[in-house]
Amino acid sequence: MTPSQAPGALYRTIWRWHFYAALFVMPMIVILALTGSLFLFKPQVERWEERAFQGLPTAGAVAPSLQVAAARAAFTDARLGSYRLPERDGDAAMVRLTPARGPVREVFVSPQGKVLGSLVADNRIIAFDRKVHGQLLIGRWGSWIVELAASWAIVMIATGLYLWWPRGSGLAGVVWPRLSAGGRVFWRDLHAVTGFWVSSLALVLLFTGLPWADAWGSAFKTVRQELGLVQGKQDWTIGGRVADDGDHADHNHGAAMAGMPGMAGMAGLAGGEHHHGGKHDPAAAFNPVLFDTMVDNARAAHLAFPVEVVPPGAPAGEGGEGRPAKGWVVKSDAQNRPLRVTLRYDGETGAFKSREDYANRHPIDKVVAYGVAWHEGQLFGLINQLIGLATAAMLLTLVVSGFVMWRKRKPMGQLGAPPKLSNPARLQGIGAWALLLFLLVWLPLFTLSLIVLVLLDRLVLPCLPGLSRWLGIAPTRTAWS
Repeated sequence: MTPSQAPGALYRTIWRWHFYAALFVMPMIVILALTGSLFLFKPQVERWEERAFQGLPTAGAVAPSLQVAAARAAFTDARLGSYRLPERDGDAAMVRLTPARGPVREVFVSPQGKVLGSLVADNRIIAFDRKVHGQLLIGRWGSWIVELAASWAIVMIATGLYLWWPRGSGLAGVVWPRLSAGGRVFWRDLHAVTGFWVSSLALVLLFTGLPWADAWGSAFKTVRQELGLVQGKQDWTIGGRVADDGDHADHNHGAAMAGMPGMAGMAGLAGGEHHHGGKHDPAAAFNPVLFDTMVDNARAAHLAFPVEVVPPGAPAGEGGEGRPAKGWVVKSDAQNRPLRVTLRYDGETGAFKSREDYANRHPIDKVVAYGVAWHEGQLFGLINQLIGLATAAMLLTLVVSGFVMWRKRKPMGQLGAPPKLSNPARLQGIGAWALLLFLLVWLPLFTLSLIVLVLLDRLVLPCLPGLSRWLGIAPTRTAWS
């Protein structure tokens, strides 16, 4: 009987896949789990961040246009991006301004029209967290690394489930860990059982995150366009850029949310602003009467918070697309994507033009919307947030238990990977080949990375025997445990 036919040969081969996938994925899981946990509580974090602008008296409230005028008087060189309606009575309104130089500012104005303070959009807690979660603070390269890690995490989960699969040993160590066993058995059970319980939740998070990843999201968008499966504007970003016009926006993911802080570009003139004498005049052509009417329209529509009014010519991204707004836009940017609504009005007359919501979206957009809302912890409110937090905690448990198991069996001076058999087992059965084909087709960065690894294994590592032995690449015919 050859080694490839011997009992356990396939198990060891898949173990190697699981080990190397985990070696790359585990550090990324720590980053994504921690940043993702924080993002789950975005509404609570941002409300806490704005605590100084809440609980204000409402007597003597002025018109929204006067609140905007007060904000623009405090930043005279800035263009109006949008006006966010207060979430509750006594909250300040938020006016987003794009200065001629410097970062986008969110200015908070009391009901009486007094400027209370401002925040730099890109410096806010969730804005920074989103950049780490989606792009590792290094832009497009970071987005590719995150997407590659997500792809290999799917491989890690698939191979982990094979290793976990019960083989007649009872439910202990399969469905629940043997906590009293101690030593390697305890850590092995903790790792295997946690992996089993978290696998479905983790896979949902990984697959729902793919549509806004750079390579996968771009390919998905192209395929949809070629097949005629697009209806309306795409409501999520790709690699941190607005999907409809990525060249005109600079918005960070994370995720994932068109029209959020940090998205406003420098193109366009807010409120139909003009240049006079070669100088920018940010106060020109702003129509306060129409603006107040649009705010009234927003209140009457009872949209989900946050609700914003975007004037004609607002900077790129504010109207929910990668170019300056053409008319008045009233929109809900709720994280629960199926609740999002965009109302459009004529820029000069204020006449109603259209309503965009998820009722008339393409079915694919609806599916993605529900997936994104689940991913961000907002589909079922607090319950969704707690499930997401539990998922992150279990993923971190996998990292810790996997690291301890590795350290306990790692030989001195070696990486500790399961050695490569001289005749590795090959996949057998339609199911195994179907799964591999699905991964190769569905995950383009995984496929490319696999090609690179095969070339390194065949062409480079044979020339580096010392490195091969350290990595566990050098083939062996001896059993290993």
